[in-house]
Amino acid sequence: MNTAHYRKLETMYRRAPVNRLYEPAIAIEDGAATIEIAVKPEYFHAAGAVHGAILFKMLDDACFFAAASQVQDVFVLTVSFTTYMTRPVTEGRLKSHGRVVHAGKNLLLAEAVLSVVGGKEVARGNGSFMRSSIALTEQLGYQA
Repeated sequence: MNTAHYRKLETMYRRAPVNRLYEPAIAIEDGAATIEIAVKPEYFHAAGAVHGAILFKMLDDACFFAAASQVQDVFVLTVSFTTYMTRPVTEGRLKSHGRVVHAGKNLLLAEAVLSVVGGKEVARGNGSFMRSSIALTEQLGYQA
């Protein structure tokens, strides 16, 4: 278990430009990651519920960082991701929890569940992730 690595990944995630839009919270541990955001009307599609792109992002991010917790030298990449959306979301806080289910030399498999905090599951997903040739550096925001 390398808590310094997990904290650096959390900093990298928070500093990613896309996350200025969502203002997520993240917690990473060995083989697992949890992401949480507040639902905002800006995330809604025309029918008044959170757009699937937000649900996908939360699931992918939780799986990605669960996988990244297992790789300490390079950035991992999402190879494929399957998403299942099971109910609409119109309010509250969303929380996704991802965990690694297989870690090979170059390929990692992870799965995640997305729920409304204190409520029901709204989506789930699974993906495959691989090591890249991109070193984890301060330029990526990988720092304490």
